[in-house]
Amino acid sequence: MLGESIYIRGREAFTGGSPQAVYEELWQRGRKGRLRTRAFLAVAALVLCGMLVNAVFGVVVAVLLASADALVHWRLYNASRVWRLGRRGVERMDRILRLTLERRGHRVLHGRVVPGHENADELVVGPGGVWLVHNEAWAPDAEIDRHGGRLFVNGRTQSKLVGGLTARAEAAGRLISERYGAPVTVTPVLAVHGGKLARAPFTADGIVFARPLRLVRWMHRNPSADHSAEEVEAIARAAVHALPIGGRTMTDAPPAAAPVTAAAAEPAASAPLTADPSPGPEAEEGRTEQAEAGEGGAVTTAA
Repeated sequence: MLGESIYIRGREAFTGGSPQAVYEELWQRGRKGRLRTRAFLAVAALVLCGMLVNAVFGVVVAVLLASADALVHWRLYNASRVWRLGRRGVERMDRILRLTLERRGHRVLHGRVVPGHENADELVVGPGGVWLVHNEAWAPDAEIDRHGGRLFVNGRTQSKLVGGLTARAEAAGRLISERYGAPVTVTPVLAVHGGKLARAPFTADGIVFARPLRLVRWMHRNPSADHSAEEVEAIARAAVHALPIGGRTMTDAPPAAAPVTAAAAEPAASAPLTADPSPGPEAEEGRTEQAEAGEGGAVTTAA
């Protein structure tokens, strides 16, 4: 088509076809309306409070009201940032876990491969149990709720998502248990990025759904086991071997060679002599031959 850019041909993000691009465009279009409404609220507060109390109080209330309105809209925009960037929120959840649970004695494994299943975003091993964290980002207007103990997003069930996450957690628990040598239960949880949660956290299809910070708080306050610090380290090591990164399996280190002691390195010639220096039969025969050779040599010389 004449006038079409050869660099962005067929890319929906630039032609307005992708939901992220549409949402971004609508947000920019509404900017003037938001500023107009914010200014109207500030002026109304300034006039009303200035007439009722004084001018200084009116200015303070107007500034606070405008700041509150800006904060509300910024939170709405920031809540959809992960979804707008086409991500699932893994990087954000990694950062939150690093700043919270990892400082409380938990071990967090990132991007582990569960053989036969999809990857595990994060595997959290702590004194209160083991959790498999999955991240999912929905559109800002998506309705996420529970009905009859099942998960519904925009009125539709999520059997594929829930079934895959449950099977992944069960497989991870089985592999870690085999490596650890004792039963280990892995609890699946889901961090919700974006969307509209009717209530949080809530449990649907046996999985806990919550915002990242609330999910971390729930994991800390709802333990499913009681592991010591040594057990946490042992389970984490078992998980490292059972759930590789990128399909690469880890093997045990080969046993170290036994160190050579000073006694073993000492030459055999330095062995102590025995107390009985009596010669053996071979030594006696050697002496007899030498004596006979000596006598024969003496006779020859005399002749």
